[in-house]
Amino acid sequence: MKTISIHEAKAHFSELLSTVQDEGVSIILSRYGYPVAEIKPLSSRERCIPHKHLSRVRIHGDPTQPTTEEWANV
Repeated sequence: MKTISIHEAKAHFSELLSTVQDEGVSIILSRYGYPVAEIKPLSSRERCIPHKHLSRVRIHGDPTQPTTEEWANV
């Protein structure tokens, strides 16, 4: 795992994110020589897991239709 200072990370943040994404490596960010945070890649599985409460959401009607009639009196 690579460790870099927060100052360096701020200067090269986009580059760091590309490295994490493309190479799948984690990077430790340090402040005054002490580790404070980690940038690590998300696995595709972590990105695709819906929140457990989303299975309880029910949509009635068409949410893409205009709501002007419902809000006319407001």
